Amino acid sequence: MSPTAADRFPTRHLPGVTVRELPPPPGSAWRITGPGVIAAGVGLASGEFILFPYIASQVGLVFLWAAAVGIVTQWFLNMEIERYTLATGETALTGFSRFWRHWGLVFAVMVYFANLWPGWASSSATMVTYLFGGNATWIAVGMLLVIGAVLTLAPVVYTALERVEFVKVGLVLLFIVVAVLFAISARAWGELPRAVTAPEFPTELGFALMLSALVFAGAGGGQNLVQSNWIRDKGFGMGRYVPRLVSPVTGREEAAPDGAGFVFEPTEENLGRWRRWWRLANQEQLVTFMLISFVTIVLTSLLAYSTVYGVPGLANSVSFLRVEGERLQELVGPWFGILFWAVGALSLFAAAMGIVDYTSRLAADVIKTSYLPRLSESRIYFALVWGLVALGCVILLAGLDQPLLLLVISACVGGLMMFVYSILLLVLNRRVLPEQIRPRGYRVAALIWAVLLFGVFSALTLWQQGERLLDSLR
Repeated sequence: MSPTAADRFPTRHLPGVTVRELPPPPGSAWRITGPGVIAAGVGLASGEFILFPYIASQVGLVFLWAAAVGIVTQWFLNMEIERYTLATGETALTGFSRFWRHWGLVFAVMVYFANLWPGWASSSATMVTYLFGGNATWIAVGMLLVIGAVLTLAPVVYTALERVEFVKVGLVLLFIVVAVLFAISARAWGELPRAVTAPEFPTELGFALMLSALVFAGAGGGQNLVQSNWIRDKGFGMGRYVPRLVSPVTGREEAAPDGAGFVFEPTEENLGRWRRWWRLANQEQLVTFMLISFVTIVLTSLLAYSTVYGVPGLANSVSFLRVEGERLQELVGPWFGILFWAVGALSLFAAAMGIVDYTSRLAADVIKTSYLPRLSESRIYFALVWGLVALGCVILLAGLDQPLLLLVISACVGGLMMFVYSILLLVLNRRVLPEQIRPRGYRVAALIWAVLLFGVFSALTLWQQGERLLDSLR
């Protein structure tokens, strides 16, 4: 790449980039399959098991269109996040920090605020009590300690996380096949076309809950940003030159290269490699993250509609899954309710592990890149993992429970975050990347759509919550 192209990277806050050849891509997408499965696996939690099924239990299937909108929008966001990392080996947060040093810190703080309360571990523990009894708080504390130990002892963190999420996705898909055969009613299948031909906007549920469903359809919030870190650890593009996070106990840390990132010269060979990398990365996200997320949301919503639609007094918390499991036991047999709770508990536990990982991973990247470059990113990461685990244990032992409201708050923070980083992604990839690989046409339009979608919904949510606050004070 010419010096003028390399000079596009702002160096006021971070070191300049190093020129290297773009590594050759593999022959098939299967060789790089993993980040999209992790994204789908971590995302198969609040949106798929709680929010969309809860909405289906209240108003039917008329809001499933939001799942399609949310997932397609997030797919475009994920690909623009991956574009920057494929081309530079830097994370998107590092790219943002080239414009202003503290952008990464702003997003890391927002991700911590959204994920501080260990709701996914608590939800998993609650479903365990449906199976075996016991105290959900202590079970959740034990789960957090197990998560900390797994992430600490795995020689390569990404590999351990990928294996856990592959198993989780496989179990969820197996459960869905069984649900299609035994539990989803003919009435639910008959209602599904209406969700496509006559979609509705159920304002009676509130903008906050609808924004939550949009944000948590698939991934949402900081989880989209961590696609940079996951594809880098998988060895996508220029990420192959960046060391992976390894355990300080069982792994062997590699020396980090000088400089923050890399660029490649736009030669015929490099651009040919880029086109193949870009095609494979799009395919990997399409057939893993996008397809798995949408199919799961639709079928878990159909299952909730078949069992608890119209049931009065459903709680706006994870406890409504107890009612759904009991109904499944009545309609299909005791074994199916047990399977539902077991798969749900394992799914939410794996989601909790992914959330602890990506929250700590994003913050470690920011601290290492912008503030403490001499420290080991792996050691910063593990300190943050155990800090988050300890804080989660304290919150649980303090007696906080798990209402849907806290998931809504998390999603509202995520929606605001997505509004801001959609703007930054558009500026970053259009201004810094070489002209030959910048987003164009419908990709730019998709980013503008994401800005409008999450901006409008965040504004409406803030307005509605402000109105409710004022009413309560009168």
